[in-house]
Amino acid sequence: VQLQASGGGLVQAGGSLRLSCAVSGRVPRFNRMGWYRQAPGKQRELVAGITSSGSTNYLDSVKGRFTISRDNAKNTLYLQMNSLKSEDTAVYYCNFYDDYPSRIRFWGQGTLVTVSS
Repeated sequence: VQLQASGGGLVQAGGSLRLSCAVSGRVPRFNRMGWYRQAPGKQRELVAGITSSGSTNYLDSVKGRFTISRDNAKNTLYLQMNSLKSEDTAVYYCNFYDDYPSRIRFWGQGTLVTVSS
């Protein structure tokens, strides 16, 4: 399985970005998926998750600002990020869902989001 995140960049506080994640390989179609992030000097954390049927959950600090979605036909995961804050600065990754990211052994390429204040 390959996980390729894209769409990151430099944005001013209050701005928006949309991240995409292409999932390829032998992908179980109905897997719950998630977006994660790792800020400098911090542990990786779960940002949002989505089931195959579209049920979602979010980190408290991003609720109301971020929206996770998926296109099962395209094996693509998205993260719409609005009202970005400097504390959202991190490398963002997509992966299969786990409440404890430290249990995940394989990580694909992430995408860097930098929010300037």
